[in-house]
Amino acid sequence: MSDRPHTPLLDQVTRPADLKRFSDAQLTQLAGELRAETVSAVSVTGGHLGAGLGVVELTVALHAVFDTPRDKVIWDVGHQCYPHKILTERRDRIRTLRMKDGLSGFTKRSESPYDPFGAAHSSTSISAALGFAVARDLGGVTPEGLGDAIAVIGDGSMSAGMAFEAMNNAGHLKKRLIVILNDNEMSIAPPVGALSNYLSRLYAEAPFQELKAAAKGAVSLLPEPFREGAKRAKEMLKGMAVGGTLFEELGFSYIGPIDGHDMHQLLPVLRTIKARATGPILLHVLTKKGKGYAPAERARDRGHATAKFDVVTGEQKKAPSNAPSYTSVFGKALVDQAARDDKIVAVTAAMPDGTGLNLFAERYPSRCFDVGIAEQHGVTFSAALAAGGLKPFCAMYSTFLQRGYDQVVHDVAIQRLPVRFAIDRAGLVGADGATHAGSFDIAFLANLPGMVVMAAADEAELVHMVATAAAHDDGPIAFRYPRGEGVGVEMPEQGKVLEIGKGRMIQKGARVALLSFGTRLAEVQKAAETLAARGITPTIADARFAKPLDRDLILQLAADHEALITIEEGAIGGFGSHVAQLLSDEGVFDHGLKFRAMVLPDTFIDQSSPEDMYAIAGMNAPQIEAKVLEVLGVAKIGEKRA
Repeated sequence: MSDRPHTPLLDQVTRPADLKRFSDAQLTQLAGELRAETVSAVSVTGGHLGAGLGVVELTVALHAVFDTPRDKVIWDVGHQCYPHKILTERRDRIRTLRMKDGLSGFTKRSESPYDPFGAAHSSTSISAALGFAVARDLGGVTPEGLGDAIAVIGDGSMSAGMAFEAMNNAGHLKKRLIVILNDNEMSIAPPVGALSNYLSRLYAEAPFQELKAAAKGAVSLLPEPFREGAKRAKEMLKGMAVGGTLFEELGFSYIGPIDGHDMHQLLPVLRTIKARATGPILLHVLTKKGKGYAPAERARDRGHATAKFDVVTGEQKKAPSNAPSYTSVFGKALVDQAARDDKIVAVTAAMPDGTGLNLFAERYPSRCFDVGIAEQHGVTFSAALAAGGLKPFCAMYSTFLQRGYDQVVHDVAIQRLPVRFAIDRAGLVGADGATHAGSFDIAFLANLPGMVVMAAADEAELVHMVATAAAHDDGPIAFRYPRGEGVGVEMPEQGKVLEIGKGRMIQKGARVALLSFGTRLAEVQKAAETLAARGITPTIADARFAKPLDRDLILQLAADHEALITIEEGAIGGFGSHVAQLLSDEGVFDHGLKFRAMVLPDTFIDQSSPEDMYAIAGMNAPQIEAKVLEVLGVAKIGEKRA
């Protein structure tokens, strides 16, 4: 195709073994071609751009020096793996990234033997690499064999406790293990905390520039008498100015920092490590997120996640929005509450933009805390903020809150501390696939004593739930909302405080009651419209609360209808299960009520559009309609007539 970049060397590569025949100069050229191909592919699919562009040279160097898939290269998080996928027998499918039946946007074991360990959450790579190293040394067997284990982890991911737990264990075990710290001074949000400052100090010192020159062989340009002195000075400087003391205390040999975009540094260092490493080694590599593509380099997030875009201008092709996103509605509603209450504070884990807290941080910087990729710490920190008399809103994606579950139980729920959990990306999220789906939070929160669990049916309801959470001081409270745009309802001037545990009636009907929890309400209403054409008018109610349940509403619906169907964007064990428990405890099933719970299926759903994923899950309007007809026996009558 004419709009594809010119890639003569890359065209000769189908698998990493093909790189072995290239010279170092050719590998440098190949990296340029790989960068162009990555930009071209992501312009068509959208996705994580900046991270991959930052590791193009590193990707080429790793695959040229090591022998994958026998050697295991484990990319932390995995959103930087697009160049890796292009080099590992997947170039022909790279323009299906993040699409239905296409390539995953992350590493995935079932997709390729070159992805030895799947990831989409951060900070797991060192633990995984250590596992492979131990398996190798104890005679483990995989189809590709077991060679070196190489973890590539970013400086943002390094802020998570799990990375240090793994390094501490690796230093103790002393296995041959290679960790590459890909330091681009920036995770999704600028990395925060003392570790980031420590890394900055490591290379802010002037001697690093001299080391860089020495690494490139500049020492040889000096007159003979000075060369020995320069070498000694280099060793001394290395110990003084750029000694990786922290890493060496953990039992790692530290090398670096080196320029991660310079093949003349990367290749010899990696070859030396491969030839000589005995125990755990940490190679500190400096890279630039978005490197080599000007629009990404200019962007505040260095092109972390983009929609489809124009390669020449970098302009993203986003469809015009008819309604505000739930995330922005939350952000504005919280700022509005904070203006009225100076005790309100906000906590996020490296996702201020993703959770809408960027608005809060601009207005109230001293009351907004980005704790880095550290959900466990973030939850316990929020618990103590609450114990200290503040009103913390702990804003995390559902899929990331999973990482802090013990802290939710142990530090928040048992102590009945009023932490407000704002749970973004609830339900199925689309292109990020199963790793980012918010499927489990209703179930894992609603079973905790004293926890209030709400779900917004639309963006106006979300505003009310922010106000309700702000006013709730009697224990923890959570509210969930999906990715994407609202449904376009009229927005309130300000949020009103909802009565805890009370739902609302949407429309009254007969025979069947549809009890919705969350944003499937719009689909329930669509289903009701088509059912009306068949002469069936269901009753529709919005539960608002999964915990505590609106007992009166549910028991009344059960008493007044022959069938009751619950609908929720969550896995089995959530809202529907709590409703079934209530009905069972009250003996309602003894009198013949027909009950069905529509939940996400007991499987992980691969990436697609959210609408398509909900179709697979059987939770769009046509499937809700079919469920009503089935439970009332209407579908069977229709089939008999036919």
